[in-house]
Amino acid sequence: MKKTYPILALFFALISNTIFGQSQVLESQHFKSQILGTDIYYSVYLPDGYKSNLRFYPIVYLLNGFTGDQTDWIQFGDMQRIVDEGIENGDFPPMIIVMPDGDDRLYMNNHDNSYRYGDMFLEELMPTVEEKFRVRATKEFRGISGLSMGGAGTLRMAMQHPELFSAAAGFSSAVNTDEELLSGGQAGFDGYWGRVLGKGLKGEARLSDHYRKNSILDIVKNGDQRKLNAVRYYFDCGDDDFLAVGNASLHIEMKKRGIRHEYRVRDGAHTWDFWRTSLPIGLKFIGQSFTR
Repeated sequence: MKKTYPILALFFALISNTIFGQSQVLESQHFKSQILGTDIYYSVYLPDGYKSNLRFYPIVYLLNGFTGDQTDWIQFGDMQRIVDEGIENGDFPPMIIVMPDGDDRLYMNNHDNSYRYGDMFLEELMPTVEEKFRVRATKEFRGISGLSMGGAGTLRMAMQHPELFSAAAGFSSAVNTDEELLSGGQAGFDGYWGRVLGKGLKGEARLSDHYRKNSILDIVKNGDQRKLNAVRYYFDCGDDDFLAVGNASLHIEMKKRGIRHEYRVRDGAHTWDFWRTSLPIGLKFIGQSFTR
Protein backbone atom coordinates (compact mmCIF):
# COMPACT_ATOMS: atom_id res chain seq x y z
CA MET A 1 0.00 0.00 0.00
CA LYS A 2 2.84 2.38 0.75
CA LYS A 3 3.90 2.35 -2.89
CA THR A 4 0.56 3.82 -3.97
CA TYR A 5 1.01 7.03 -1.96
CA PRO A 6 3.36 8.75 -4.44
CA ILE A 7 1.02 7.80 -7.28
CA LEU A 8 -1.98 9.22 -5.43
CA ALA A 9 -0.04 12.35 -4.56
CA LEU A 10 0.89 12.85 -8.21
CA PHE A 11 -2.72 12.25 -9.26
CA PHE A 12 -4.10 14.88 -6.86
CA ALA A 13 -1.39 17.33 -7.85
CA LEU A 14 -2.36 16.97 -11.51
CA ILE A 15 -6.06 17.34 -10.68
CA SER A 16 -5.32 20.44 -8.59
CA ASN A 17 -3.33 22.05 -11.40
CA THR A 18 -6.11 21.28 -13.87
CA ILE A 19 -8.80 22.80 -11.67
CA PHE A 20 -6.98 25.84 -10.40
CA GLY A 21 -4.54 26.50 -13.25
CA GLN A 22 -0.94 27.49 -12.86
CA SER A 23 -0.91 31.24 -12.56
CA GLN A 24 2.18 32.71 -10.97
CA VAL A 25 2.78 35.63 -8.63
CA LEU A 26 6.26 37.15 -8.58
CA GLU A 27 6.60 39.14 -5.37
CA SER A 28 8.85 42.11 -4.78
CA GLN A 29 10.47 42.53 -8.17
CA HIS A 30 12.47 45.75 -8.31
CA PHE A 31 14.39 48.19 -10.46
CA LYS A 32 16.51 51.26 -9.78
CA SER A 33 14.63 54.52 -10.40
CA GLN A 34 16.75 57.27 -11.86
CA ILE A 35 14.04 59.83 -11.10
CA LEU A 36 13.77 58.96 -7.38
CA GLY A 37 17.25 57.57 -6.84
CA THR A 38 15.97 54.48 -5.05
CA ASP A 39 14.79 50.93 -5.73
CA ILE A 40 11.13 50.59 -6.72
CA TYR A 41 9.39 47.38 -5.71
CA TYR A 42 6.44 45.75 -7.42
CA SER A 43 4.73 42.36 -7.65
CA VAL A 44 3.32 40.73 -10.77
CA TYR A 45 0.51 38.27 -11.46
CA LEU A 46 1.05 36.14 -14.58
CA PRO A 47 -1.98 34.15 -15.79
CA ASP A 48 -2.10 30.42 -16.41
CA GLY A 49 -0.46 29.71 -19.76
CA TYR A 50 1.96 32.65 -19.70
CA LYS A 51 5.01 30.38 -19.45
CA SER A 52 3.82 27.93 -22.09
CA ASN A 53 2.90 30.26 -24.96
CA LEU A 54 4.13 33.39 -26.70
CA ARG A 55 0.90 35.37 -26.38
CA PHE A 56 0.90 39.06 -25.40
CA TYR A 57 -1.59 40.03 -22.66
CA PRO A 58 -3.60 43.04 -21.50
CA ILE A 59 -2.24 44.70 -18.37
CA VAL A 60 -3.83 46.15 -15.24
CA TYR A 61 -1.99 48.23 -12.66
CA LEU A 62 -3.45 47.37 -9.24
CA LEU A 63 -2.62 49.95 -6.57
CA ASN A 64 -2.41 49.53 -2.80
CA GLY A 65 -3.71 51.83 -0.10
CA PHE A 66 -2.01 54.07 2.46
CA THR A 67 0.57 52.27 4.67
CA GLY A 68 0.42 49.29 2.28
CA ASP A 69 2.96 47.96 -0.19
CA GLN A 70 3.38 45.77 -3.26
CA THR A 71 2.30 42.62 -1.40
CA ASP A 72 -1.00 43.87 0.10
CA TRP A 73 -3.30 42.58 -2.62
CA ILE A 74 -1.54 39.22 -2.48
CA GLN A 75 -1.48 38.84 1.32
CA PHE A 76 -4.81 40.39 2.28
CA GLY A 77 -6.75 40.72 -0.96
CA ASP A 78 -6.59 37.05 -2.01
CA MET A 79 -6.04 38.39 -5.50
CA GLN A 80 -4.47 35.30 -7.05
CA ARG A 81 -7.44 33.10 -6.23
CA ILE A 82 -9.94 35.79 -7.22
CA VAL A 83 -8.25 36.48 -10.56
CA ASP A 84 -7.74 32.77 -11.31
CA GLU A 85 -11.45 32.11 -10.71
CA GLY A 86 -12.56 35.12 -12.75
CA ILE A 87 -10.47 34.05 -15.73
CA GLU A 88 -11.54 30.40 -15.39
CA ASN A 89 -15.22 31.44 -15.28
CA GLY A 90 -14.86 33.72 -18.28
CA ASP A 91 -15.69 36.87 -16.29
CA PHE A 92 -12.66 38.64 -17.73
CA PRO A 93 -9.83 37.70 -20.10
CA PRO A 94 -6.38 36.50 -19.02
CA MET A 95 -4.31 39.51 -18.02
CA ILE A 96 -1.07 40.55 -16.39
CA ILE A 97 -1.51 42.47 -13.14
CA VAL A 98 1.23 44.71 -11.75
CA MET A 99 1.12 45.81 -8.11
CA PRO A 100 3.65 48.59 -7.36
CA ASP A 101 4.55 49.85 -3.90
CA GLY A 102 2.68 53.15 -3.54
CA ASP A 103 5.20 54.38 -0.94
CA ASP A 104 2.46 56.50 0.76
CA ARG A 105 3.03 59.15 -1.92
CA LEU A 106 -0.55 59.22 -3.21
CA TYR A 107 0.71 58.19 -6.69
CA MET A 108 1.65 61.76 -7.56
CA ASN A 109 4.56 64.21 -7.42
CA ASN A 110 4.97 66.25 -4.27
CA HIS A 111 4.43 70.01 -4.17
CA ASP A 112 8.02 71.07 -4.89
CA ASN A 113 8.87 68.17 -7.24
CA SER A 114 11.60 66.97 -4.86
CA TYR A 115 9.98 63.50 -4.95
CA ARG A 116 8.36 62.79 -8.32
CA TYR A 117 6.52 59.54 -7.71
CA GLY A 118 3.93 60.26 -10.41
CA ASP A 119 6.62 60.84 -13.04
CA MET A 120 8.43 57.68 -11.94
CA PHE A 121 5.24 55.64 -12.36
CA LEU A 122 4.59 56.88 -15.89
CA GLU A 123 8.12 57.27 -17.21
CA GLU A 124 9.94 54.36 -15.53
CA LEU A 125 7.65 51.77 -13.92
CA MET A 126 5.27 51.34 -16.84
CA PRO A 127 7.97 51.12 -19.54
CA THR A 128 10.05 48.78 -17.38
CA VAL A 129 7.33 46.19 -16.74
CA GLU A 130 5.82 46.47 -20.21
CA GLU A 131 9.20 45.69 -21.73
CA LYS A 132 10.02 42.91 -19.27
CA PHE A 133 6.73 41.03 -19.67
CA ARG A 134 4.68 40.20 -22.78
CA VAL A 135 2.23 43.07 -22.59
CA ARG A 136 -0.11 44.57 -25.18
CA ALA A 137 1.31 48.00 -24.47
CA THR A 138 -1.43 50.22 -25.89
CA LYS A 139 -4.25 52.19 -24.32
CA GLU A 140 -6.84 49.71 -25.59
CA PHE A 141 -5.33 46.91 -23.49
CA ARG A 142 -4.24 48.86 -20.41
CA GLY A 143 -6.32 49.39 -17.27
CA ILE A 144 -5.76 50.67 -13.74
CA SER A 145 -7.42 49.88 -10.43
CA GLY A 146 -6.85 50.24 -6.70
CA LEU A 147 -8.24 50.74 -3.22
CA SER A 148 -8.43 53.84 -0.99
CA MET A 149 -5.26 55.86 -1.69
CA GLY A 150 -4.79 53.55 -4.67
CA GLY A 151 -8.37 54.18 -5.77
CA ALA A 152 -7.71 57.89 -5.81
CA GLY A 153 -4.44 57.28 -7.66
CA THR A 154 -6.37 55.16 -10.15
CA LEU A 155 -8.94 57.85 -10.93
CA ARG A 156 -6.42 60.69 -10.94
CA MET A 157 -3.98 58.97 -13.31
CA ALA A 158 -6.73 57.91 -15.69
CA MET A 159 -8.23 61.40 -15.74
CA GLN A 160 -4.88 63.14 -16.18
CA HIS A 161 -3.62 60.65 -18.77
CA PRO A 162 -6.61 59.36 -20.74
CA GLU A 163 -4.30 58.54 -23.63
CA LEU A 164 -2.78 55.72 -21.55
CA PHE A 165 -5.73 53.87 -20.01
CA SER A 166 -8.90 52.40 -21.44
CA ALA A 167 -10.63 51.84 -18.08
CA ALA A 168 -10.25 52.63 -14.39
CA ALA A 169 -11.83 50.99 -11.34
CA GLY A 170 -11.49 52.57 -7.89
CA PHE A 171 -12.62 50.95 -4.65
CA SER A 172 -13.31 53.12 -1.57
CA SER A 173 -11.30 55.79 -3.36
CA ALA A 174 -9.76 58.48 -1.16
CA VAL A 175 -11.72 61.34 -2.72
CA ASN A 176 -12.01 64.33 -0.39
CA THR A 177 -14.18 67.42 -0.62
CA ASP A 178 -12.67 70.82 0.20
CA GLU A 179 -14.72 70.89 3.38
CA GLU A 180 -13.26 67.58 4.53
CA LEU A 181 -9.72 68.74 3.82
CA LEU A 182 -10.24 71.99 5.75
CA SER A 183 -11.91 70.38 8.75
CA GLY A 184 -9.40 67.56 9.19
CA GLY A 185 -7.16 67.56 12.25
CA GLN A 186 -3.54 68.62 11.86
CA ALA A 187 -2.05 65.23 12.67
CA GLY A 188 -4.30 63.52 10.15
CA PHE A 189 -3.56 66.08 7.46
CA ASP A 190 0.20 65.93 7.98
CA GLY A 191 0.17 62.15 8.14
CA TYR A 192 -1.69 61.64 4.87
CA TRP A 193 -1.26 64.82 2.81
CA GLY A 194 1.93 66.25 4.32
CA ARG A 195 4.40 64.44 2.06
CA VAL A 196 2.77 65.73 -1.12
CA LEU A 197 1.22 69.08 -0.16
CA GLY A 198 3.58 70.11 2.66
CA LYS A 199 3.27 69.61 6.39
CA GLY A 200 1.86 72.15 8.83
CA LEU A 201 -0.61 73.72 6.40
CA LYS A 202 -3.73 75.19 8.00
CA GLY A 203 -6.99 76.58 6.70
CA GLU A 204 -7.12 77.81 3.12
CA ALA A 205 -3.40 77.18 2.69
CA ARG A 206 -4.28 73.51 2.32
CA LEU A 207 -6.21 74.31 -0.86
CA SER A 208 -3.02 75.11 -2.73
CA ASP A 209 -2.45 75.19 -6.47
CA HIS A 210 -0.85 71.75 -6.22
CA TYR A 211 -3.92 70.44 -4.44
CA ARG A 212 -6.24 71.96 -7.05
CA LYS A 213 -4.20 70.44 -9.86
CA ASN A 214 -4.49 66.97 -8.36
CA SER A 215 -7.88 67.04 -6.64
CA ILE A 216 -10.09 64.52 -8.40
CA LEU A 217 -13.17 66.67 -7.88
CA ASP A 218 -11.40 69.70 -9.36
CA ILE A 219 -10.21 67.67 -12.34
CA VAL A 220 -13.80 66.60 -13.03
CA LYS A 221 -15.18 70.12 -12.56
CA ASN A 222 -12.60 71.85 -14.77
CA GLY A 223 -11.22 69.19 -17.09
CA ASP A 224 -11.85 68.72 -20.79
CA GLN A 225 -15.09 66.72 -21.05
CA ARG A 226 -14.04 64.98 -24.26
CA LYS A 227 -10.73 63.81 -22.79
CA LEU A 228 -12.32 62.68 -19.54
CA ASN A 229 -14.85 60.61 -21.48
CA ALA A 230 -12.01 58.81 -23.30
CA VAL A 231 -11.76 56.47 -20.28
CA ARG A 232 -14.42 54.14 -18.84
CA TYR A 233 -14.81 54.65 -15.06
CA TYR A 234 -16.12 52.41 -12.31
CA PHE A 235 -15.97 53.26 -8.62
CA ASP A 236 -17.72 51.96 -5.52
CA CYS A 237 -17.84 52.61 -1.81
CA GLY A 238 -19.30 50.97 1.25
CA ASP A 239 -22.29 52.61 2.91
CA ASP A 240 -20.37 52.62 6.22
CA ASP A 241 -17.11 53.93 4.76
CA PHE A 242 -15.74 57.27 6.02
CA LEU A 243 -15.03 58.14 2.36
CA ALA A 244 -18.68 57.80 1.34
CA VAL A 245 -19.27 61.57 1.09
CA GLY A 246 -16.30 62.14 -1.23
CA ASN A 247 -17.32 59.29 -3.53
CA ALA A 248 -20.94 60.43 -3.66
CA SER A 249 -19.75 63.96 -4.44
CA LEU A 250 -17.63 62.60 -7.29
CA HIS A 251 -20.65 60.79 -8.72
CA ILE A 252 -22.70 63.99 -8.61
CA GLU A 253 -19.99 66.10 -10.26
CA MET A 254 -19.45 63.52 -13.01
CA LYS A 255 -23.20 63.45 -13.66
CA LYS A 256 -23.23 67.25 -13.91
CA ARG A 257 -20.37 67.26 -16.43
CA GLY A 258 -21.72 64.37 -18.47
CA ILE A 259 -18.73 62.13 -17.67
CA ARG A 260 -19.85 58.54 -18.22
CA HIS A 261 -19.25 56.23 -15.28
CA GLU A 262 -20.63 53.46 -13.11
CA TYR A 263 -20.96 54.20 -9.39
CA ARG A 264 -22.11 51.68 -6.82
CA VAL A 265 -22.83 51.91 -3.10
CA ARG A 266 -22.75 48.51 -1.42
CA ASP A 267 -23.01 47.22 2.10
CA GLY A 268 -19.62 47.50 3.76
CA ALA A 269 -16.91 49.65 5.28
CA HIS A 270 -13.25 50.49 4.66
CA THR A 271 -12.12 46.88 4.96
CA TRP A 272 -10.56 44.02 3.04
CA ASP A 273 -13.89 42.20 3.18
CA PHE A 274 -15.29 44.96 0.98
CA TRP A 275 -12.28 45.20 -1.37
CA ARG A 276 -12.13 41.45 -1.95
CA THR A 277 -15.69 41.65 -3.29
CA SER A 278 -14.88 44.78 -5.31
CA LEU A 279 -11.90 43.30 -7.12
CA PRO A 280 -13.73 40.82 -9.40
CA ILE A 281 -16.35 43.47 -10.22
CA GLY A 282 -13.68 46.00 -11.13
CA LEU A 283 -11.65 43.55 -13.21
CA LYS A 284 -14.76 42.46 -15.07
CA PHE A 285 -15.50 46.11 -15.86
CA ILE A 286 -11.95 46.69 -17.07
CA GLY A 287 -11.88 43.42 -18.98
CA GLN A 288 -14.94 44.50 -20.97
CA SER A 289 -12.81 47.33 -22.38
CA PHE A 290 -10.21 44.84 -23.58
CA THR A 291 -12.82 42.86 -25.51
CA ARG A 292 -14.84 45.74 -26.97
